[in-house]
Amino acid sequence: MLALCRDCCEIVDIAEQSCDLCGSMRLTAHAEIDALAIAHIDCDAFYASVEKRDRPEIRDQPLIVGHAGGRGVVTTACYIARRFGVRSAMPMFKAIEACPHAVVIAPDMAKYKSVSNAIRDIFLAATDVIEPVSLDEAYLDLSEQNRHEGPTAASALAWIANRVVREVGITVSAGLAPNKFLAKLASEMQKPAGFSVVGQRDAQAILAPMSVRKINGVGPATASRMEAMGLVTIADLQKLGSQDIIARFGSFGRRLALYAHGHDDRRVTPARPTKSISAEDTFARDISAEALLMAAAEPLAERVATVLARKQLAGQTVVLKLKTSNFKTLTRHMRLAAPTQKAQFIKNAATALIAREADGRTFRLIGIGMADLCDAKQADPPDLFGVC
Repeated sequence: MLALCRDCCEIVDIAEQSCDLCGSMRLTAHAEIDALAIAHIDCDAFYASVEKRDRPEIRDQPLIVGHAGGRGVVTTACYIARRFGVRSAMPMFKAIEACPHAVVIAPDMAKYKSVSNAIRDIFLAATDVIEPVSLDEAYLDLSEQNRHEGPTAASALAWIANRVVREVGITVSAGLAPNKFLAKLASEMQKPAGFSVVGQRDAQAILAPMSVRKINGVGPATASRMEAMGLVTIADLQKLGSQDIIARFGSFGRRLALYAHGHDDRRVTPARPTKSISAEDTFARDISAEALLMAAAEPLAERVATVLARKQLAGQTVVLKLKTSNFKTLTRHMRLAAPTQKAQFIKNAATALIAREADGRTFRLIGIGMADLCDAKQADPPDLFGVC
């Protein structure tokens, strides 16, 4: 069987138990290692890893990245903190209770964006076909027609992982597979600093014992519904015919049937058109006063306008999001006469929407967004809005 040497990034024969080129013991063997081409890369505890890189004195301490006090939540926890039960999105006060000796650092998004860009530059050296998911993860198509580095996709993926460690100073976990669904599952198998391979031939057996909650697109509500039907593991889904799955789950059933058997027809999409742009804020205390809600909308409108200008986009529909004290989310829309980039017009529409909703209820969050986006050249026609 062939194996990838994760140090010299070559495909070697596994018979020797070590790389016959460099002597490394870091070998990843798989029957399809030289044929697979779709990768998923996920930075390990990204924000926390960046902070530990920059502050070596806390490298061996539990670290929580997030805003302390009030309604702060955990943005990222390092792997040491996770041993104490700290996890992302946990209220900060609970995280501190679980790990009182943890170091807490407020997130520095500008720094993380800069690090993310540096990692993306490494990706681009290997392939142009990159689909970012967030600052810290992406899909890559490393097929022969798209690959710039390495004799195989596996070689290129190891080369990327090694460069990130060497040049950026953090680790990533990588998954290699025949499609996006399996590649993401593979990248989660050996965190941190993992490198896992799932082929088409072994996919069904690997998937079988996994919870249905591991399937992309199966959220808590769908998972609960599936489990109520007796569909607890992916093996339970594999026993059903495609038509049965479609009958039970409608349009999502077709994709569910594919995933259950390790198939996924989605391509790695290098650039998705932006469908909406938004900004939101959580209040320190719940508020109900119309004037306070309107005051909160102004800086959000400015932020949205700034992003529209930077991306050279305009929007024609203003979206107001409000979350009540009991966590109910309200979304309201107002379509403008023409697309705009201007914060004042966004704010005017948002405040009109707020006036309709400010009926005494208390709110914990407000968001302002723009939808129905178009090219900035179509924004703010002077014959309609006048000169501003």
